[in-house]
Amino acid sequence: MPRELNEGDLLPDPIALFQRWYGESVAASIREAEAMTLATATPDGRPSARVVLLKAVDARGFAFFTNEQSRKGRELAANPRAALVWLWPALERQVRATGAVERLSAAESDAYFATRPRGSQLGAWASEQSRPLAERRALEERWAELETRYAGGQIPRPPHWGGFRVVPEEVEFWQGRPDRLHDRFAYVRGADGTWEQMRLQP
Repeated sequence: MPRELNEGDLLPDPIALFQRWYGESVAASIREAEAMTLATATPDGRPSARVVLLKAVDARGFAFFTNEQSRKGRELAANPRAALVWLWPALERQVRATGAVERLSAAESDAYFATRPRGSQLGAWASEQSRPLAERRALEERWAELETRYAGGQIPRPPHWGGFRVVPEEVEFWQGRPDRLHDRFAYVRGADGTWEQMRLQP
């Protein structure tokens, strides 16, 4: 039976509806349901996109973590706006969000870094993300040096690694339907912080 998205299915706050859809994607055993495309741009409008992992979502927005010296980190520092896309094909669902980007606090970044697998913690130190690499051996040797340095001890968060939050201004929910007559609803945040809902043409 085709799924539908109608006015009666909406919630006043798009974050709450996203949390419902995300929970349903996890319940449906969709692999890496947290994967999202993150699009950034330079101040002169040159875009780039990549897939990152959603690590937290609450009333403030959508949070992820990265090397702040990477291409996305540099672009967000220069132009703190971004777009996000989640695609869950098995449910014929897509969500898009756009908004301003803010850095997470050092305490938030420290707390999440402490939960990462030890190998990933070492990788955050070893990789100069997005920079040219002459040969893989150099990266592996750097990782091995760090493994020795921190053997048996706690690995601190690198100063160049942390979290960002996309604070949504627009969120769109897309539900696939037969004959490409899909259901689309957009939420747009007003100046007073309230959300306006509208159905869009498919």
